[in-house]
Amino acid sequence: MNGYRSVPAVEKEDIKFLRFPNQEVLRDKKDKYCRSINVERAMRLGNLEHEKVKIIFADDQGAKKVETTIWGVTEKAVILKQSTIIPLRRIISVN
Repeated sequence: MNGYRSVPAVEKEDIKFLRFPNQEVLRDKKDKYCRSINVERAMRLGNLEHEKVKIIFADDQGAKKVETTIWGVTEKAVILKQSTIIPLRRIISVN
C-alpha cells in the first residue's frame, strides 16, 4: 500500500468520465479474496456508520484514488453515491 501515496486523487463525481479496461488489476487469488472482504466491510461501514473509505483503482490512464462512501456491491462492481460505479476488477485496494 505504501507505493500508492503519490497516486492522484479524483473526485467521485469525475469517475463517470473515466474509462475502465476489461483486464483484472489483481493477479493473485488471495489478493482478490481480500479485496472482496474489504469491499464488503467498507460497504457495511458506509451504510451503518456513513464512514468514508479510500479506494485505489486503475482506469485506462493508471492508478487513482478516491475517498468516498460505498453504497452497494455487486458481483462485478462497487456502487458509490449518485449511481457512480467502479468495476470490481479495477479496484486495487480499499481501506
